[in-house]
Amino acid sequence: MKSIELIATAAFGLEAVVAREVKNLGYEEVRVEDGKVTFRADLRAIARANIWLRSADRVLLKLGAFPATTFEELFKGTRNLDWPAWLPKNANFPVQGKSVRSKLFSVPDCQAIVKKAIVEKMKERYKVEWFEETGPRYSIEVAFLKDMATLTIDTSGAGLHKRGYRTLTGKAPLKETLAAALVSLSYWRPEKVLIDPMCGSGTIPIEAALIGLNVAPGLRRQFAAESWPTMPELLWQEARQEAQDSIRAGKLTIRGTDVDEEAISLARYHARQAGVDKHIHWQRLPLAELRASQKYGCIICNPPYGQRLEEQPVVEKLYEEMGRVFQPFDTWSIYVLSAHPGFERLFGRRAARKRKLYNGRIQCNYYQYPGPPPPRRTAD
Repeated sequence: MKSIELIATAAFGLEAVVAREVKNLGYEEVRVEDGKVTFRADLRAIARANIWLRSADRVLLKLGAFPATTFEELFKGTRNLDWPAWLPKNANFPVQGKSVRSKLFSVPDCQAIVKKAIVEKMKERYKVEWFEETGPRYSIEVAFLKDMATLTIDTSGAGLHKRGYRTLTGKAPLKETLAAALVSLSYWRPEKVLIDPMCGSGTIPIEAALIGLNVAPGLRRQFAAESWPTMPELLWQEARQEAQDSIRAGKLTIRGTDVDEEAISLARYHARQAGVDKHIHWQRLPLAELRASQKYGCIICNPPYGQRLEEQPVVEKLYEEMGRVFQPFDTWSIYVLSAHPGFERLFGRRAARKRKLYNGRIQCNYYQYPGPPPPRRTAD
């Protein structure tokens, strides 16, 4: 099976998380750059990466990269790539583009030139003058960075955050990919209790349950590359069977609480859609009433940020309340995502570690307060 190059795109700050997920799939030739993780693999990896990657945004097939500072260089470089090896005669292939710090900055012109170059290459192979584009979709992107053009085809279709379980939307929902990354960065383990005391529509507890049960996040959805003739259906069947066989049995102790009854109702619905409702206990509960019987555990939450000026006093009081309520959880690990620059001061504790992340376009910090490890069990 031929070797290909894939790019798993990632939100800034999550590249190392995505690289770890790629390596966990067994792919070792991995290169990490801003916003993406590039790796070499075989054709099976298109199916496996789409089904398994939790924190990546998309999986792109890299056709090639070359320097281009003129439209002529862009046309020739694009035409030299083997497009017919992937695109059938009836392929529907729209072209998108972006340009950063490059001489070729007119994205519409670049898109038109790439489209024309691909058509010329296809004419050579298929011996026709017109392509109706009524077949499978191949979304092509030309991306410029410092005068280097990279040509890719999107294998995912809808973004990988669309797991298929969140069909209803609550207030300020957290993307599933970011929620999964927050859990991964916490180093929570399935044998420990996990609580999200401001769970909203439930994304963090649901993603934690999927991780704890080793359920592949893309197991229940479809991908763009499934309609490609170059991707045999057997590869998808084998990848899904591998994912199905990898699901762990067992019981998790995960709690999602929120003061908003409507949010809890949404969370319950989404958990049922994700197939993890038996593993999460949902409860309408004011933050001040949060308690736990376990000595060790993990709190992960994404409280409101107070982005609007009128919201800031309420949010700042909430952060102060979090500091008081979480104080008895001194043997627990606590992880909080917030965009508020004064979070540590209001919370009353400096974080052991901070990681810059982006929730959409909002720059945040992931404040990490790891607790002490539980004592080792001694043999009788």
